[in-house]
Amino acid sequence: MRYWTKVYRVEMDVLVAVCDEELLGQVFEEGEVVLDVRREFYGGERLSEREVLQVLREATIINLTGEGAVRMGIKSGLIDRRRVLRVQGVPHAQMVTLR
Repeated sequence: MRYWTKVYRVEMDVLVAVCDEELLGQVFEEGEVVLDVRREFYGGERLSEREVLQVLREATIINLTGEGAVRMGIKSGLIDRRRVLRVQGVPHAQMVTLR
């Protein structure tokens, strides 16, 4: 499986946005919550799980959307499974490193 991955470097922060390949460009809504998997935000490179995990090591901010992407975050210890939001059944998680 491949994942759309985009890396943003802003001053001292590294934001990594990852989504499951098939979710790119879709919008999910549940009540007032909207999860917009925008091509502009997530659509950098298509990477393998191994490549994504390497990129996540340097991240200070992580944005993960989709079963595979969130599972990677949980497996790597970056995401607490109890903190995962689901919108129309699609998992989404974020992590921020505080300094």
